[in-house]
Amino acid sequence: MYAKSGALPDCQKLFRQMPTSDPVVWNIVLSGLSGYREYDDQVLHLFNSMRVSNEVKPNPVTFAIAFPVYARLGDINSGKILHSHAIKSGLVAHTLVGNALITMYAKCGLVKQDAFAAFCGIYDKDVVSWNAIIAGFSENNFFDDAFRLFREMLKGPIAPNDSTIVNILPVCSSFTKNVACYLGKEIHCFLLRRTEIGGDVSVCNALASFYLRVGHIDKAESVFQKMESRDLVSWNAIIAGYVANGYWLRALDLFQELLSARMFEPNSATLVSVLSACAHLKNLQVGKVIHGYILRHSSLYANTPVSNALVSFYAKCNDIGAAYQTFLMIPWRDLVSWNSILDAFAECASDAQFQGHLNCMLGEGFRPDFITILAIIRFCIHVSSLVKVKEIHSYCLKAGMLLGDNEPTVVNAIIDAYAKCGKIGYASRIFQNLSRKNLVTFNSMISGYVISGSYDDAFMIFNEMTIRDLTSWNLMVQAFAENDCHSQALSLFHELQAQRMRPNAMTVMSILPVCAEMAYVYLLRQCHGYAIRACYQDARLTGALIDVYAKCGSIRSAHKLFHLAPVKDLVMFTSMIGGYAMHGMGREALCLFSCMLELGLKPDHVIITAILSSCSHAGLVNEGLKIFDSLETAYGMKPSIEQYSCIVDLLARGGRINDAYSLVAGMSVEANANVWGALLGACRTHHEVGLGCVVADHLFQVEARNVGNYVVISNLYAADARWDSVMEVIFQ
Repeated sequence: MYAKSGALPDCQKLFRQMPTSDPVVWNIVLSGLSGYREYDDQVLHLFNSMRVSNEVKPNPVTFAIAFPVYARLGDINSGKILHSHAIKSGLVAHTLVGNALITMYAKCGLVKQDAFAAFCGIYDKDVVSWNAIIAGFSENNFFDDAFRLFREMLKGPIAPNDSTIVNILPVCSSFTKNVACYLGKEIHCFLLRRTEIGGDVSVCNALASFYLRVGHIDKAESVFQKMESRDLVSWNAIIAGYVANGYWLRALDLFQELLSARMFEPNSATLVSVLSACAHLKNLQVGKVIHGYILRHSSLYANTPVSNALVSFYAKCNDIGAAYQTFLMIPWRDLVSWNSILDAFAECASDAQFQGHLNCMLGEGFRPDFITILAIIRFCIHVSSLVKVKEIHSYCLKAGMLLGDNEPTVVNAIIDAYAKCGKIGYASRIFQNLSRKNLVTFNSMISGYVISGSYDDAFMIFNEMTIRDLTSWNLMVQAFAENDCHSQALSLFHELQAQRMRPNAMTVMSILPVCAEMAYVYLLRQCHGYAIRACYQDARLTGALIDVYAKCGSIRSAHKLFHLAPVKDLVMFTSMIGGYAMHGMGREALCLFSCMLELGLKPDHVIITAILSSCSHAGLVNEGLKIFDSLETAYGMKPSIEQYSCIVDLLARGGRINDAYSLVAGMSVEANANVWGALLGACRTHHEVGLGCVVADHLFQVEARNVGNYVVISNLYAADARWDSVMEVIFQ
């Protein structure tokens, strides 16, 4: 009674007062203590006392209690000593002892020899024996062996039970998709035929999870909806599966259903999945509501994985300040916490900031894993530091990170980094010297060549590939589209479909520039229709479609698409405001910008440039200046060169040429050719010859070889009938 109720001190006190010759009493106490990790040492001490006692000897139940404790502690050497005692006592072939031995060795990673030998040594195997060895092989990634044993089990007298099915379904999902689907359906049919199996909620959870892992969303949904009873694991599995498959809005809908049902409180696993969905959708508003829910529940707030998910969520929503504040509040940081904040800083932090946090992580005793390395490589790309790329490449070689399972991932990132730092030759040499190249390696090299503008080399690698995935095709379609090879891009787009490849959101985004350049509205509508039929919920794709509709002159379609989007992120607002700017609809752009701010979305440099451009095209001088003047105070950003160019153009269009020149002269950064060129064009428009000469001098200093600049200044002189000055410009 005391042991089952968890009153262990009372249980131990009573045990000390009782005669100790009955092994059943010992086993009751040992079983009670073994349920709590903090009593592991006491369990082993009590077991050893029993073993050396002359009054009572361990029986099979005793050994079955002790072996899992050694597995939990990871003390395989002591576990092997206990194994030898079981052999000496003649109990090793007992089913209970053998089952516990299988689990211990499997948990400690010794499944191939020791666990399998223990399984073979069991005289009378039961279903638990088979489940233990199948689970052991599965957990240690020996999927072929696990499935082979399952097939052997089916041939014997012992029938699978619910636990067998729960163990074997993850094994099926480890094979190639076609094989996995076939095996999974066979097991599903087996369940339907055997009415005594499958009623358990854990089996339904495993089946739904299997279908989600192989991408059969409709079947997973069907299993979930037909479940007679659900537990929190059911909800977590279906939500996590939808997130993993990119159905983020559906995941949020299911989360809302879970809350509305009021049967279960979301736990850490639920919130990690939901925050991931919010991060992918860049839905800051919903994410903040979830953050508030977490703050109201102390157990969730103190949960490190939940805090890590919050850091990643804010980082992906470009709210680095909130990400950093959340990181500082994590009570127990792990390596994932550090990786999350380093990943957040990778594309925005200064060298000192990033290096400082990396040093803090190392100072706390955390050793970088390959995720850390990937974040560092991204930072190297962000700061375009070839020296740092070489340093991290050297570190990976010395640390042995270019060996083993993670080698392709790290090498692919290094190839990408060298290419983006302008050293495509380095990337090519690494690629050529690789003994193991996977599909991602080839794609990384193609991407590198595309980035460097070496389209012929990219196409050569593409043609060398014996197996191509959709990413390979997308990269080449993108390469041709960006290189103005529209017919080749369209040809590849049609060819990939002929190869029975199903275009994804990235494929559609790759072909959209062709629609924009050729004003190919018919193809654009086809792409849009395909995206609707495929149920793509990609904010970037929606933003790209809005942008291309606007560029093709169909601002009404862009407007309609924007307002139909269920969740609007910064990308969509940027595209729509940019579209209004192209069409001179400044008032509409300002109204939309205000709506965006009301939703709590934080503007970035791109959208500020777009709204300033719209004000410029519409002649909204005061409105544009108000936004520009509030950049630092309201949005915490310093004006960029592009924004200065917009304001110069804005002032010039409003006839305030001298104000524009004063602004350029007082810039905190050095004006480039675009700024001076915009001002020179304004001088020509408003016949400001004197100021135009001054501006031209500045322009020729930063861009002396641009013939267009000389044409503008000569036209300015000609408009003022200063023919001698025109001739001077011509003969310069």
